[in-house]
Amino acid sequence: MLRARLTIDPARPVGPVSRRLFGAFVEHMGRGVYGGIHEPGHPTADEEGFRRDVIDLVTEMGVTTVRYPGGNFVSGFRWEDGVGPRDQRPVRLNLAWHSTETNEVGLHEFASWLEKVGAELMLALNLGTRGTLEALDLLEYANVPSGTTLADQRIRNGRQRPFDVRMWCLGNEMDGPWQLGQRSAEDYGKLAARTAKAMRQLDPDLELVACGSSGAAMPTFGEWERTVLTHAYDDVDYISCHAYYEEKDGDLGSFLASATDMDRFIESVLATADHVKAVRGSSKSLAISFDEWNVWYLSRVPADLAKRIDDWPLAPPISEEPYTVADGVVVGSLLMSLLRHADRVTSASIAQLVNVIAPIAAEPQGPAWRKSTFFPFATTSRLARGDALDVRVDGPAYDTAAYGEVPVVDAAATREGGALALFLVNRSQADEVEVRLDLAGLGVSTVEEALTLSDPDPHAANTTDRPERVGLRPNPRATVVEGTLCVTLPPVSWTALALH
Repeated sequence: MLRARLTIDPARPVGPVSRRLFGAFVEHMGRGVYGGIHEPGHPTADEEGFRRDVIDLVTEMGVTTVRYPGGNFVSGFRWEDGVGPRDQRPVRLNLAWHSTETNEVGLHEFASWLEKVGAELMLALNLGTRGTLEALDLLEYANVPSGTTLADQRIRNGRQRPFDVRMWCLGNEMDGPWQLGQRSAEDYGKLAARTAKAMRQLDPDLELVACGSSGAAMPTFGEWERTVLTHAYDDVDYISCHAYYEEKDGDLGSFLASATDMDRFIESVLATADHVKAVRGSSKSLAISFDEWNVWYLSRVPADLAKRIDDWPLAPPISEEPYTVADGVVVGSLLMSLLRHADRVTSASIAQLVNVIAPIAAEPQGPAWRKSTFFPFATTSRLARGDALDVRVDGPAYDTAAYGEVPVVDAAATREGGALALFLVNRSQADEVEVRLDLAGLGVSTVEEALTLSDPDPHAANTTDRPERVGLRPNPRATVVEGTLCVTLPPVSWTALALH
């Protein structure tokens, strides 16, 4: 058995854990909206056509904020299409995902659904094929109480009180060649700055997110952030990060170490933002909105998706990942990376929520159920409260093809009052690891919960036929003896402990 020892200094917290870290992302893509959250005629559908079984699972997940309506979809979206009488809404082509968009679910409907799940709306603006004026129109429609043409239109459309959206994304992945209206960093930075300035003339207290590069592997990465923030630093509150991971060519060892890459990604973006801060002599520090992250097997997305000229289906299945135990372990470790940077990462959105690269599966006219990635998200959202703590790990390491030498054990912790939450990953594919933590000074002495996601087969997954094949199980090998926590982690596992 391998052994590792943890050290936590409660006098040096990383920072407060924002509830917005446990956000999600819903895009008009595949069966994420139609057939996902919305399916009129389903046995559980409510009066608006929303599936109650999905609402229950989203609530159980502890989702706090939802970024909407995209994603790539937003760069071709006309927000006006999704308001007003449903039978008068235009049917459009969804160029991002080569499908048909009925606009049956728009701003009003989605806001109503969010109220049912108890989550905050984060709106993404189309700065691909549209610009500052359209952004101002949507802001007026959404947030002005009454007395203007657009605010009164909202009222006539059935919403008396404003939506009061506080957080806005200034476009999406604008450096991506796949993006409608792709722009250079110079052009986007200027557009983001003038749009932000204009929006603040209406409401100075908005929270605005500038687009970072679409990913750390992009040729634009780093220089994109520097250029965009040179123009927009004073006008925005966040810079976005997007990252997706998958097991490639059977390299499970590198895949399990994905959080190592996320750590480096976050620290690189912060270094660039702080460089711009220093150059500008600013007293403001930008935060990160990690508003797209997940395990996504992009290699499985059909290469000919955009070539089916005569076929524009309604809500076709896209990227409905089965998600294995290993995928769930990686999602748990990515959440731990976010917690480790809680001082600067104050908003995040798992992408996406239902059916499409999602922790929740919703069968047409059938049941909804939890995939492996559901469990670490729901548990972390429930337990991670108060302040994130700095955790030092002294233990074995192993070599990976992608990231070099990485620790076998990954760890993160939070504390609120007399409650300590500890999150652990064992990346070893063969060995158990005994982890010890001296609890002196932490103010806890009792293990209230010890839950582990693992399986003898790390590629086991829940399916329609076996929706409970994998999941969290109590870990009986977590004890406190003479002030020391001792817990044994199975190979390829994610574990959460609640101590009081």
